[in-house]
Amino acid sequence: MCRTIPSGVLGRLARFEAMALTTVLDAALDRAVAPGYTRLGSSLRRRWWPADPEPGCLVGRRVLVTGATSGIGEAMAASFAELGATVHLHGRNPAKVAASARALRLSHPGAEVVEEICDISDLDAVRTWGAELAERLPALHGVVHNAGTMTRERTESAQGHEMSLAAHVLGPHLLTHLLAPTLAVEPASVVWMSSGGMYGAGLRTADADEIEYRTGSFNGVQAYARTKRMQVVLAEAWAHRLAPDATLVTSMHPGWVRTPGVSEHLPAFDRITRPTLRTPTDGADTAVWLVATRPESHAPHFWHDRAQRPTTAGWQRDEDPARVASLVSYVAEATGTPPLA
Repeated sequence: MCRTIPSGVLGRLARFEAMALTTVLDAALDRAVAPGYTRLGSSLRRRWWPADPEPGCLVGRRVLVTGATSGIGEAMAASFAELGATVHLHGRNPAKVAASARALRLSHPGAEVVEEICDISDLDAVRTWGAELAERLPALHGVVHNAGTMTRERTESAQGHEMSLAAHVLGPHLLTHLLAPTLAVEPASVVWMSSGGMYGAGLRTADADEIEYRTGSFNGVQAYARTKRMQVVLAEAWAHRLAPDATLVTSMHPGWVRTPGVSEHLPAFDRITRPTLRTPTDGADTAVWLVATRPESHAPHFWHDRAQRPTTAGWQRDEDPARVASLVSYVAEATGTPPLA
């Protein structure tokens, strides 16, 4: 005797098969790198990734975006304004900040935009600005550490730190420390904007000279990638530290995005991949989504295209705990903050 399968069971089976297929396709895109990191990856993943933030979900909330005068940061500021947030638009050049804020107010009438000026690589400047910002704001609901730099030759910050390290690691770490009490007032999010380039760099933190890139022949692209790897490690440490305060800390990479920085520092890459590069808005999407929705996240808290990703490629080992401890200790000492571990 033939037996029929109830329609409800068939529906569940179909949904299970669809989920299994998208999981396999998503993983394949991630491992293939080029298809997943280009606009093809996000255009495919949009068919199954989590829902967009609700319109107006950030009304009454404040979000700080560093490095918001161009590229991904500028796109993030616009996306946060679209969701109703008061946007604290940061840059180091007052004229550029004023121009970006003016453009944002014109494109989003009624948007609340607060101009913030600070050189993130200068720890003294960060200490002054961060303390003033914490004093000024009753609460802060989101911070995106997006400010970045790339130098062709090894240069140092005002305090004598390698510039990529100062701008990507030390400055954001100190700012997070200073803003932590303000973030703890209400559930909040901190996002570290890393890069897919970090997969090509190990955690070079055996000693101070290695952390500061004083040894070997300096390569600006490698310095960028190294510090982007450090961001991911530091974000995980901060996630553990701020979890009791209901502050969600994550890191992410945006894929391959066409930005002024890519065009200037990686002209050959930009020329070859330009037709496939993501728009800045596409690159900003996951950071905006993380702040707006605060999804459940587990260690190591690294995201891309609205999903958690491994922090090492298949052939790489997990991070060496001794090197992680070395980085965390050095960052605390360099910034004059308590150790995270």
